[in-house]
Amino acid sequence: MSVSLKHLHRQARKRRIRAKVQGTLERPRLSVYRSLTAISVQLIDDQAGKTLVSAELREVKGKPTLEGAKKLGMLLAKKTLAANIATVVFDRNAYRYHGRIKALADAAREGGLVF
Repeated sequence: MSVSLKHLHRQARKRRIRAKVQGTLERPRLSVYRSLTAISVQLIDDQAGKTLVSAELREVKGKPTLEGAKKLGMLLAKKTLAANIATVVFDRNAYRYHGRIKALADAAREGGLVF
């Protein structure tokens, strides 16, 4: 069973990004996961290996569209600021920075996160 070339390229992009992006307790890594039916985000402290804050599209009862991504970004910003975290480092997780990923990031910035 062979692995598709598309999958190998995506894994290479992911490794390149993760080599440069690392989260700490003061500035955790905002990791985004996107599929056809869901979007989820986590704030991760890589030094301790723990998830500090997480949010899913189901929590805002949204659909996996631009509007749903914006709602999720605002929810994430609210949860993050409640946990006394203001700055994060963005990990787009090998997805191109456009569409739902960009909408989520812009909404999180509007909500008060700095990255």
